[in-house]
Amino acid sequence: MDTPVLDLTFDAEAMLPGLRQWVECESPTFAAAAVARMMDLAGRDLALLGARIETIPGRMGYGPCLRATFPHPDGGRVPGVLVMGHLDTVHPVGTLAALPWRREGNRVFGPGIFDMKGGNFIAVEAIRQMIRAGVATRRPLTVLFTSDEEVGSPSTRDLIEAEAARHAVVLVPEPARPDGGVVTGRYAIARFNLRTVGKPSHAGARLADGRSAIREMCRQVVAIEAMTTDAATYSVGVIQGGQWVNCVATYCDAESLSMAKRQQDLDEAVERMLALRPTGNDVQLIVTRGVTRPVWEPDERVMALYGVARGIANRIGFDITHQSSGGGSDGNFTGAMGVPTLDGLGVGGAGAHTLEEHLVIDSLVPRARLLAGLLQVV
Repeated sequence: MDTPVLDLTFDAEAMLPGLRQWVECESPTFAAAAVARMMDLAGRDLALLGARIETIPGRMGYGPCLRATFPHPDGGRVPGVLVMGHLDTVHPVGTLAALPWRREGNRVFGPGIFDMKGGNFIAVEAIRQMIRAGVATRRPLTVLFTSDEEVGSPSTRDLIEAEAARHAVVLVPEPARPDGGVVTGRYAIARFNLRTVGKPSHAGARLADGRSAIREMCRQVVAIEAMTTDAATYSVGVIQGGQWVNCVATYCDAESLSMAKRQQDLDEAVERMLALRPTGNDVQLIVTRGVTRPVWEPDERVMALYGVARGIANRIGFDITHQSSGGGSDGNFTGAMGVPTLDGLGVGGAGAHTLEEHLVIDSLVPRARLLAGLLQVV
């Protein structure tokens, strides 16, 4: 690195006001208009840096996506580097009342700040500081922000894969691992939609005549989660059933997730889920396969990319480990395609998806510097 990109003047305190705007723009996956507002906010920040902004309309009821392309002498002639992240969160609109932006010592709290607005923001900050210092990226640079990662990317997988196919490298600023390491592989994940169908009756006058869909689903939940082994996990995270307390429930719906380190194990988990049967002849069970994230296993090009990142980190003054990780990411798709992908480049913190979600302020500058170093040389 001939230009002292690692000496760029990153300032954590200067980053926080801009990051606060992002965090306080609530953007849960299922609120398409809220996600659109967040995309507009990020798009404006990127446009101010000279990027060409494209808003890609959402589909399937989800919000739009954002693609930002930066000018480069080799643009359109050589494959570039793609910085990819999601701006949707799991926190519904109104979470700021329970999880307001607040600073406690070295931590800042807020919905989506750790997963993954903090990482996306420092990626934009890295680009901002490089442009300000006149430091060029080696390859043409594109930023893609998507809108439905938290529900498995059902409406954006094709967009993600098409964009990745045009690039040589994908960098994903998802949260750093607990030890500050990065991600060089992801486990396979499958989602399922379940419905039980019972027989209605008046719960007060004719209880014995009914067959409760809720009770059947409860039995299925216990059986499903009992299938968990070291090879594959099974969990149920959503249940909705019944309409009136004085009616035996006719329908009950649930969502289940299975995760495995190997694709073969996930395939077997899928077979087991689809083979589930009702516990009796007087109730029904319907299992439908939902979205799937393929296993991403590191190859020599991914490990070479990690080696570059580790060398940059060492020059900054810290070390980074690498690991394959559970918890899905859009890196599953790009890594499984064979496009060299490095994930987990975002901020340090904890409490993702909870009311204790926070980032560590001291992680902002070194992680932004790491991203800038990668953008200069990969």
